[in-house]
Amino acid sequence: MDLKSCRVLVTATSFGKNDPGLRTSLEEQVGQVIYNKAGKPLSAAQLADLLPGIDGFIAGLDAITAEALQAADRLKVISRYGVGIDNVDLEAARQKKIAVTNTPGANSASVAELAVGLILSLARHIPEASAAARKGEWPRMNGLSLEGKTAGIIGFGAIGKQLALRLSGFGCKLLAYDPYPDLAFAEKVGVQLMSLDDLLPRADIVSLHLPLLPDTRSLVDREFLAKMKPGALLINTARGEIVDETALYEALKTEHLAGAALDALTQEPPDPNDPLLRLTNVLLTPHMGAHTDGATNAMGWISLQDCLAVLNGEEPRFRVA
Repeated sequence: MDLKSCRVLVTATSFGKNDPGLRTSLEEQVGQVIYNKAGKPLSAAQLADLLPGIDGFIAGLDAITAEALQAADRLKVISRYGVGIDNVDLEAARQKKIAVTNTPGANSASVAELAVGLILSLARHIPEASAAARKGEWPRMNGLSLEGKTAGIIGFGAIGKQLALRLSGFGCKLLAYDPYPDLAFAEKVGVQLMSLDDLLPRADIVSLHLPLLPDTRSLVDREFLAKMKPGALLINTARGEIVDETALYEALKTEHLAGAALDALTQEPPDPNDPLLRLTNVLLTPHMGAHTDGATNAMGWISLQDCLAVLNGEEPRFRVA
């Protein structure tokens, strides 16, 4: 296919934000580029309006449903700008012979760094301390030292491994659960692999790094939370749907857990009346784990290269469907 005859839709809102060369490169190689003007992930209906006549799609966290893909009359590739593919109807894409790719590893370090920041913020009450100091107050806040604490990493893939490397520098004891663990890496870094049932009662900090799959949806339910060590901290930089937020609210309200830091919620942005927002032991960030210069540049170049590879009739590096 002649790339100059191709039209490419880009809905990832941070595409080219830190490296303008991404947009320049794409625009020079294809016939037309259409960008997301909404400034946020698109609904299925919005996508359906944009997909007719589109050959390549560099996709953010949009609702890429079967209904949206019905409108795709020329689409050859959905190149996910990121790792998660839970918003893509893979079966619908297969039926229409649309290749689906993603960008594994591109944001691993950035997400792990945010997880560390959230752990420190909860453990040392940094947001509350800053807010009090700005008001002229000078409270004595007793925090938790990470040295000597046990951190449990749920999901020991690329991000979980990056988190283990960083937490090892704090002198934490490291535990991890993964159904398909990298035994050699765990041994090298000093991570003890174990079952969830063994990990949860031991960990002072539990950090979630799982993909959203049918068997991980609502994994963190009442039973999961009840098994956690009293006074533990929960960190979620994965997907909001992994956590039963009603059960989490109850565990925090009763102070079974000391705190939770959530970069992902089931509803984004949350309803202003969401009871989690009223708890002082909850720290929220707006799904920003991958929003660093390094991560967005890497995701941008990988998604661009795989999109163009498919349009050129070549095999992409990171095909998932």
